Amino acid sequence: MLAGVTLAILGLVIQFLAVTCFVFVLLHAFQRSVGTGFMVLLIPIVSIVYGFGQFEHRRKGLILAGWLGGFVVAVVLRTMAVHHPAA
Repeated sequence: MLAGVTLAILGLVIQFLAVTCFVFVLLHAFQRSVGTGFMVLLIPIVSIVYGFGQFEHRRKGLILAGWLGGFVVAVVLRTMAVHHPAA
């Protein structure tokens, strides 16, 4: 039981990191134009393409890794927490 709660909390913390990194991409898109910002916000494939193709930041690699990698790790951890057998 405790391991499941721990995995869920760790997943939430990493998901918060992923959302924070996505905010950098989203702010850049909205600075470009409101239409671009809304497309990045609402269409997932557009946000990924924008992140790799248009997003410009000194720490682009870390931000994209934190956003996409953090999202994947958070989903895996939270799924493991739900399906973790009670001890």
